[in-house]
Amino acid sequence: MKVLLINGSPRANGNTQIALTEVANRLETNGISAEIIGIGTKAVQGCIACGKCAQSGRCAFNDQLYNTVRAKLETADAIIIGSPTYYAGPNGSLCALLDRLFYSSQNLLQGKPAAAVAVCRRGGASATFDRLNKYFTISNMPVVPSQYWNSVHGRLPGEAALDAEGLQTMRTLADNMAWLLNSIAEGKQPLPMREQPIRTNFIR
Repeated sequence: MKVLLINGSPRANGNTQIALTEVANRLETNGISAEIIGIGTKAVQGCIACGKCAQSGRCAFNDQLYNTVRAKLETADAIIIGSPTYYAGPNGSLCALLDRLFYSSQNLLQGKPAAAVAVCRRGGASATFDRLNKYFTISNMPVVPSQYWNSVHGRLPGEAALDAEGLQTMRTLADNMAWLLNSIAEGKQPLPMREQPIRTNFIR
């Protein structure tokens, strides 16, 4: 089994990487393969609501970051998304990627366990955590818990390594993810039959 972890920070070796590495190492200890992918520092195209993905099954923009993450989702059994906190929310570049990824790739996401990780200096982590979890709960993805909200604190690079409780929360998250993946594998059942989606709005 394999978990894909996405580092939504432009800093390849910053505090978000420290938090996700703690999760990945514990997953490996539990016999679960883990891979971390960073979004990097290049500009990320956002969704333009063109609707082309409904016809082709993939985003119309053919950028390397989207293609790489989407390809890895095909073989991943679960996903964990980590982000620094910018103005009480996730990194905008990460959200630009996730908007396109989740809208165009539902078939690669449904039924897969997921978790969010937020990193902040002091506050705003709960709002970041909430925003990221919304991608999962609209996509029929079981959300994996921990002993506390999945947040780690640190401002300067490396400070997250000093947050003992935050790192323990990451390890507990990894243990719970491994437990759920193993439980699913042992009692493998097909996903529930889905009703045809009903779309309503409040404009008459």
